[in-house]
Amino acid sequence: MKRFLVSMGLLVAAAALSAQSHPAGGPAGGPPRGPLASPAATESVTLAGKAITIAYHSPGVKGRAGQLFGADGRISKDPHYPVWRAGANEATKLHTDADLDIAGLKVPKGDYSLFVDISDPGNWALIVNKQPSLWGLSYDKAQDLGRVKMTMAKPPALVENLKYTLADMGGGKGTLTLAWENVSASVPIAVQ
Repeated sequence: MKRFLVSMGLLVAAAALSAQSHPAGGPAGGPPRGPLASPAATESVTLAGKAITIAYHSPGVKGRAGQLFGADGRISKDPHYPVWRAGANEATKLHTDADLDIAGLKVPKGDYSLFVDISDPGNWALIVNKQPSLWGLSYDKAQDLGRVKMTMAKPPALVENLKYTLADMGGGKGTLTLAWENVSASVPIAVQ
């Protein structure tokens, strides 16, 4: 009987530990086990005394220049294409301590996820989603706060690692820019 109880205890402990780890690729699109290939990064700015922060994971081009975007590109393999998680791993997160105006979209202070609609290569749209804690491939359009057109540009050189930039333009105004590979896309932001 004692041996049976010890065996059952070990079985329960093993099951609990197993439930805390994820198989490669993660359950139901969840996070993978082990180190992530795309490092975590954060970009912050203070506008009119209020903090705005973007937390994201930064994938690298890794020799795939010209193969990432477009109908046959690497990103087109994601399940929500043409909506892109605009980063890697977890969804890109936006935190704002102030009510914002993002290119005409009213964004109350709080936490959000950012995605980008890349269906038109020359006219991307930034998507602000009301679910702040998502795995990157768990996008739900019904939770969108809204979408705004981004201003497209070509960076002067290849951008190897995806980078977000928040710039202070003065007077409580700024810009949010996403750059990767041969694309740069930005939107104006303003504290309300």
